[in-house]
Amino acid sequence: MELRPCIDIHDGIVKQIIGSSLIAENAIVNFAAKQDAAYFALLYKEMGLPGGHIIILNHQESKYYQDSLNQAKKALKAYPGGLMIGGGINCENAEYFVSAGASHVIVTSYVFEDGKINYDNLGRLIDTVGKERIVLDLSCRKSKNNECYYIMADRWQTFTDIQVNLENLHKLAPFCAEFLIHAVDVEGKSSGIDEELVGILGDYQGIPITYAGGVHNFSDLEKLRTLGKNRLNVTIGSALDLFGGTMRIKDVIKYIDIK
Repeated sequence: MELRPCIDIHDGIVKQIIGSSLIAENAIVNFAAKQDAAYFALLYKEMGLPGGHIIILNHQESKYYQDSLNQAKKALKAYPGGLMIGGGINCENAEYFVSAGASHVIVTSYVFEDGKINYDNLGRLIDTVGKERIVLDLSCRKSKNNECYYIMADRWQTFTDIQVNLENLHKLAPFCAEFLIHAVDVEGKSSGIDEELVGILGDYQGIPITYAGGVHNFSDLEKLRTLGKNRLNVTIGSALDLFGGTMRIKDVIKYIDIK
């Protein structure tokens, strides 16, 4: 298990929000930082924490998108090669972000288009930056009948037809370097991890997976380690002291290193 830090940017500000509330420009904000994105990038660099992700939460048509993009660029410049970036990634801008310092690009809607896997778009992205720089965002939530987990697109507002299960993880792995998976039903709520989803992901043995969603104390980290069979990396947002929470990031690093 590794700690994968995050920098979520909304309206040009580093924030922690409940992701499922992101409809249009309205969102439930848990925390808004006074520091800019470069501050957090430098902090992660100093702590020796690679593999974190920047997410631009504003849609490209938003009047705040340029502000958020500028913040993302500052973070990439502060920690070149140490951070991934997501939010509106496609084959037209992926190379730009890699050139700006991103280690990987994180993609959802461009690949999971109209509820299906768009292999043409995925192929274009691979041709542009190479699969070794692609992270597929398989953030998911349970279906309405509460039986299966489905990948969510369009900033987690739209269900796709693609389930998150072992078969599909193995099917998609040849096209990317890693998976990033937010448990949408618990993300941003600091109310505990999605144990069922973690159990599914823990049975997968392949490319790295970073799980995010619901971690609010060290008991959750232990559950994640046990249920995930020590195979999952973790992102912690609102529960971290950096974002107004009670879990000191230095203690989290020590806990993970010791375990």
